[in-house]
Amino acid sequence: MWDYGPLGVLLKKNIKDEWWKSNVELRTDVVGIDAAIMMNPIVWEKSGHLAEFSDFLVQCKVCKGRFRMDALNVEKYYDEKTKILKMPEKYDIDCPKGGHKFEFGSISEDDVKGLGIKPMKFNLLIPAFLGVLEDRQTKIYLRGEITQGAFVNFENVVSSTRVKIPFGIAQIGKAFRNEITPGNFTYRSLEFEQMEVEYFIKPEDSEGDKWFEYWKKQRMDWYISLGMDKDKLRFRKHAKDERAHYAKFAEDIEYKAPFGWSEFEGIHHRGDWDLSRHGLSYVDEEGNKFTPWVIESSGGVDRSALFFLLDAYHEEEKRVILKLHPKLAPYKVAVFPLLANKENLVSKARSIYQDLRKNMMVAWDDRGNIGKRYFAQDEIGTPFCITVDFQTLEDDTVTVRDRDTAKQDRIAIGKLNEYLQDKLK
Repeated sequence: MWDYGPLGVLLKKNIKDEWWKSNVELRTDVVGIDAAIMMNPIVWEKSGHLAEFSDFLVQCKVCKGRFRMDALNVEKYYDEKTKILKMPEKYDIDCPKGGHKFEFGSISEDDVKGLGIKPMKFNLLIPAFLGVLEDRQTKIYLRGEITQGAFVNFENVVSSTRVKIPFGIAQIGKAFRNEITPGNFTYRSLEFEQMEVEYFIKPEDSEGDKWFEYWKKQRMDWYISLGMDKDKLRFRKHAKDERAHYAKFAEDIEYKAPFGWSEFEGIHHRGDWDLSRHGLSYVDEEGNKFTPWVIESSGGVDRSALFFLLDAYHEEEKRVILKLHPKLAPYKVAVFPLLANKENLVSKARSIYQDLRKNMMVAWDDRGNIGKRYFAQDEIGTPFCITVDFQTLEDDTVTVRDRDTAKQDRIAIGKLNEYLQDKLK
């Protein structure tokens, strides 16, 4: 599990705010909800998560490390009928944990038959217990995805709003998974945040194809619009044997990270799996009753933040620059007095700082020389720096420096807000 500091939490907030604006505020066919983290365990039974939300793990006999079967790239050797991982005799692989040659084993020696290993099925839901009295507690689960909250609230949304099919339910929230092999920094963790739209459509193949392609384009365009390098993005289609239990078909948006192409948003055609499992249906204006299909776009907030950071990171000869899109940058502007020991400069700079804070996140820095302050702001992604100098005291203008180009403009204080708002767009 990972904590986010002052800058990290601002970056995540900006990602979520932009996502919400794009998917809810600027649309008339999507509404938002905030569902509970701890839901009735019947929800997870109906959704199939208790039976299907599992990974297979195998254990190394040398270091006892446990790994997801797909992480070892051995799932092709798994026999569905016998439930045995039938490995070839000359399968050469380094153990991800110990670095030695991997020796397959299992939790139980009885499961090992030559090089045939019986992987252990490992459910990803994290159990919890509710109740005041210890001997009367009810076993529940922390939600393994935020998705089910949209489905169990489907009838409430339809009856309390004016939405009509096609329409969507959007949500941002925490989810929890008992991951076997968390890693790659914040990429795979036990506690993480998701942002999802469940989009309900008529149960027709042409509608499904149309909306699936629509949401693929919407989501890819969103990342590119916020500055992510399109050459490091791609779609990857799920093979039939790797789709989630609910998916008719699915594609991932992947980013070319230092640890390889990695998924951070999925677009899934869930068919009528969810609503039919929960016994829900929809009646249109003509009185026709049917179970809608669902097209889902499900992105990771933490994974998006990680990839926005990786994508924005640049090294130059004398400085490190985080070229975050201005909409995502934790601070939009930094304000400096040229000298911290000159009260008239500090007072003027403080006045500008307080005024700009009404409209945007602004940093204050009066430490050390001005060059080091510029470089410090470049490294955290602040798009613009404002310096109050002695000329400011004479003509009420300030120096505004651009993060990416280091170019400086002289701007009147009275026009600062207008200038910055235009630039930040």
